Amino acid sequence: MATLIVSLLLTLLAHEVLGLSPVRVSHELGPHLSPSALITGANTTAYPRWSEFDAPKPGVVVTVATEHDVAKTVHYCTSNGIPFLAQNGGHGWADTFHLGAEGLLINIKQLNTIDFNDNKTEVTVGGGVEISEVIAAASKNGALVQTGNCNCVGALGAILGGGYGNLIGLMGLGVDNVLLLNVVMADGRLHTITPKDGDLWWAMLGAGPNFGIVTSAKLKALPVSPSGQTAWFGQLIYTADKVEAVVEAIDKITLEPKMNLFLYYLNSGSPDYTPMLVITPFYYGTEAEGRAAFATFLDLGPAEDTTIELQYPHWNDAAAGFCTKGGYKPAYTVGLARMNPSTWKEVWDEYASYIVQNGTGGSLILMEAYSLKKARSIPESSTTFALRNNVNFNAVVIPWYYDTSLRSGAEAFGSKIRDLWRSTDELDSPATYINFAHGDEDLTTIFGANVDRLRAIKARVDPGDVFNQWFNL
Repeated sequence: MATLIVSLLLTLLAHEVLGLSPVRVSHELGPHLSPSALITGANTTAYPRWSEFDAPKPGVVVTVATEHDVAKTVHYCTSNGIPFLAQNGGHGWADTFHLGAEGLLINIKQLNTIDFNDNKTEVTVGGGVEISEVIAAASKNGALVQTGNCNCVGALGAILGGGYGNLIGLMGLGVDNVLLLNVVMADGRLHTITPKDGDLWWAMLGAGPNFGIVTSAKLKALPVSPSGQTAWFGQLIYTADKVEAVVEAIDKITLEPKMNLFLYYLNSGSPDYTPMLVITPFYYGTEAEGRAAFATFLDLGPAEDTTIELQYPHWNDAAAGFCTKGGYKPAYTVGLARMNPSTWKEVWDEYASYIVQNGTGGSLILMEAYSLKKARSIPESSTTFALRNNVNFNAVVIPWYYDTSLRSGAEAFGSKIRDLWRSTDELDSPATYINFAHGDEDLTTIFGANVDRLRAIKARVDPGDVFNQWFNL
């Protein structure tokens, strides 16, 4: 008996001294994982975040190798009261994370399989796959898949928030293209979720991280011929005096299914940091077709035109700069029904003043606009995504800095720009895309009228609220 008591005391003492350590987790969880799984200490070099602003700082990282490893790890965490978070690309930038040294990061990067069916109408994507990997595989298989527009972002994470992307006009939102989800839920078990699961299926499509970790998903794919992988894309750069004219043209244009359009406020970099007005028109088709579709913007007389035809694997090349990890990027976002030229001119002036401050030159402003006819042909009640029918444009300001002393100024600038946009958003109530949100928004701004229903589902399937790191309900 004395030996048993001493053993128990030593075990408790070890836990107290070590806290949540790789040694402890390796001893307790390691034997239950597959041979290729890895348990390490947290290392920001090995597991970097896109933004260090209020980023999670776990004590231990478990790099899983199988979907069942995820289930075993979640069960271990919930059984021991250990907070946890799943990570693939590490691009979630909201300040809702609160994972510290007592917490565990589940790195799902090795869940990276991509499998198409024989007729290329469906693809099963692992939870650790990046957007670039989906596009590369789709191109080789003669198919298109609706993904986000930044190659290094986790493919399924982007989709679960709603899923804007180049093909939305042809295929609908990302959530409209999901056929099946494999999810590890709060009970530490792997579940297959389909439309037959009713309200849980609905909840996963737009609020998925509140209910589990998606380890793989079956998505729709669109078979195409080799000529069906061509798009016209590039930059049209305008002088500063064209701000209001460009914004007015964006507000008035009707984007057809093969079109989308981004607006950027960028700058020339050191030493002058001269602000630059840029749009990136996208047309799924040939250059001649694209130029005809976007003639209004060409007629405005851009100072520079870099648009060319690109093949599918290169459609996202222009966003490569967004794959730079590290630094602090407290983004602020607003959904808009209309583009107000005078508001955007005021935003331009604020941006020009901000970027001349030492250390802020990486900051940028972005607006995304898509053809939404296809997405709006699908009932809003089919998913949790609440922006389907009221938001026409998503505007984002990203103060980007490396010196922590610039934090308060960055937050003040971001908040001010968000307030300017909201003042003329022409919506009945504020609306923000969850994948772009800052984290301080009211949940109704993210989920609309769905909050109460989501909370009821959450109480049923995750009563202990173990999935609580991303816009927790």
